[in-house]
Amino acid sequence: MAGSNLTKFTAFANEDQAIALLESIRWPNGAACPHCGGCDPYRIVARKIGTRTRKGLWKCSQCRKQFTVKVGTIFEQSHIPVSKWLMAIHLLTASKKGMSAHQFHRMLGITYRAAWFMAHRLRHAMAQDDVLSKLTGVIEADETYVGGKRWTRWNKQGERRGNPSRRADKIPVFGLVQRNGQATMFPVERVTAENMRRILTERVDLGATLMTDESNIYTKTGRKFGKHGVVKHAANEYVKDGGFTHTNTVEGFFSLLKRGIMGTFHHVSKGHLHRYCDEFSFRYNNRIAAGVDDAQRAKNLILAGEGKRLTFKQPSSASAA
Repeated sequence: MAGSNLTKFTAFANEDQAIALLESIRWPNGAACPHCGGCDPYRIVARKIGTRTRKGLWKCSQCRKQFTVKVGTIFEQSHIPVSKWLMAIHLLTASKKGMSAHQFHRMLGITYRAAWFMAHRLRHAMAQDDVLSKLTGVIEADETYVGGKRWTRWNKQGERRGNPSRRADKIPVFGLVQRNGQATMFPVERVTAENMRRILTERVDLGATLMTDESNIYTKTGRKFGKHGVVKHAANEYVKDGGFTHTNTVEGFFSLLKRGIMGTFHHVSKGHLHRYCDEFSFRYNNRIAAGVDDAQRAKNLILAGEGKRLTFKQPSSASAA
């Protein structure tokens, strides 16, 4: 997908061009059968005038099965035109704060149900937990809380009392950011020292430098790493050691998710929160600062959808860490 300007993507308006573009991205060295891996399929075309066949239909000369470029990807068995899928991919990857299903519904001219499922399929393709290697270098770790209801009490004089940001009914999200590198965040069932120890030792190299706040859930685990830098937020300390010790990067990472939820989605259920975390992690890891423009980011998402399927009845909630 050369270029990053929306007006350059003529494939959005032409289904034949859209299929050809998707084929060139998925099969840069020529079509391959997703059923048996055969590399010599042939395209099926209508033999008689007036007859029709499916657009982009191929047949494998080895296993004799038919397929299209959508088979074996997140697009499989979707009745939405490929041109609209490509438009959705561009919009989702180029929108820093995400795009709601209602916006897809209005812009693409599809039903809200189809738009909602389309967006979640794309988020499913963005999941990278199974391919990310252990983070190295300087790693910032922190937790935040998403959602919940405001908790307010009123006294007899009609004055508000209580803490409107109470955490009891919020969903904890844990985040890791490698400075000048990759980042990931995901919901956790509980924020405890044992959970944080397990997550950090699984996902961060023990030779790394770990940066956290002063919370005692990191105190013991921090000793396992090469160095553990701590900032005391309770004492209004946010940066020290000449700007080296801080957790500002991971907090900025969290802010993208929160701005997206507040300004774009407005509400995210606990069962689907992990997908939104995957979405914002994918965009962060494929950001301009990492040398990835809008077009390349869209291409990376298409390639990430290889071998992934999400059905409408598939359970929404992933197992919490």
